[in-house]
Amino acid sequence: MSESTSTLYRIIEGRRSIRQFDGSSIPPELLQRILEAATRAPSAHNRQPWRFVILVALEDKRSLANALGERLREDRLADGDEPGQIERDVAQSIARISNAPAVVIVCLSMEAMDVYPDERRNSAEYTMAVQSISMAAQNLLLAAHAEGLGACWLCAPLFAKDIVREELSLPVGWEPQGLIILGYPAEVGQERPRRPIEEVSLWR
Repeated sequence: MSESTSTLYRIIEGRRSIRQFDGSSIPPELLQRILEAATRAPSAHNRQPWRFVILVALEDKRSLANALGERLREDRLADGDEPGQIERDVAQSIARISNAPAVVIVCLSMEAMDVYPDERRNSAEYTMAVQSISMAAQNLLLAAHAEGLGACWLCAPLFAKDIVREELSLPVGWEPQGLIILGYPAEVGQERPRRPIEEVSLWR
């Protein structure tokens, strides 16, 4: 195995979800670099349906975090969950987003994707776009780790697309899919067990 190949595997195996940061700001050129790495991902028809919104100002992060927290509270109360636990979870969610030095909202745009006369193929086209931006997000996470940053993918925007659109005044057609918090890590992160290949693969 070559040194570059070995380095790649170490980056993949060493990445962890990091939710606590030391508060240091991230240089803009570093954010630019990992975003460019994200755009090197493969995409359906090479249409590159990914769109990114980058938040670094505290007031912007806090406003989005509070709005998402309020939606979380509403949903959990409707579910009948214990109010005390709801408030703890809401406070944790708000803190994670507000305290991250940078927040990247990953969005999807169907603008350049193909349109068909039937729902079956349109549905497949949408799924291909989702797959494309997911690969871009993984590139971003790996690039961030390689640069010494910690990151964590949060799915909150999927549960509150309308709120994210309104809070960020997103362009028409930008559909929020996920949110990545970024910063220099203040924790190591937990290593999560992975299922053996034998359990998740079928060889023919």
